[in-house]
Amino acid sequence: MADIKGKYKKILDDLEKNIKNPEDLAYSKEKFMELTLVFMDIIDRLTALTDARIKEIEDKQEEINNKINNVQSIVDEIEGDIYEDDDNYEFEIVCPYCSYEFTTDIADEEKEEIKCPKCNNIIELDWNQEEDCTACTGNCSHCYNDEVAEDDAEYKNGEDEDM
Repeated sequence: MADIKGKYKKILDDLEKNIKNPEDLAYSKEKFMELTLVFMDIIDRLTALTDARIKEIEDKQEEINNKINNVQSIVDEIEGDIYEDDDNYEFEIVCPYCSYEFTTDIADEEKEEIKCPKCNNIIELDWNQEEDCTACTGNCSHCYNDEVAEDDAEYKNGEDEDM
């Protein structure tokens, strides 16, 4: 800004040196001032337009940031639903002693036994065992689902005795 003021002053000094008639000098200075005001008006208008555009961009950016934050919070909720309680597993267990079926959370797969909440007997957990029901009475959900699947397969194959 100081450089502009210096150049402006130099132009006025140059006019004073080269124009000897006081009326011509006053007229030249007046027109130079008018020209300067026109340029300053143009600069002010451009500045106002630029400020308005920057404000629009800032408003749009704020809107986009709000949308991104909303999406991020939804993703965080979904992620929490998917990965919540990663260390806890809910299992359905049928007591081999009293046939009581109960659900329990087991956080440690190395846990080898659990206590039946009804008969208080200790149930041994076998993590490597295939899903066979050698210890149950056939009333657990696994056996029930296997029986339903077998009945469905027989029905589809036309082996249903009632037909």
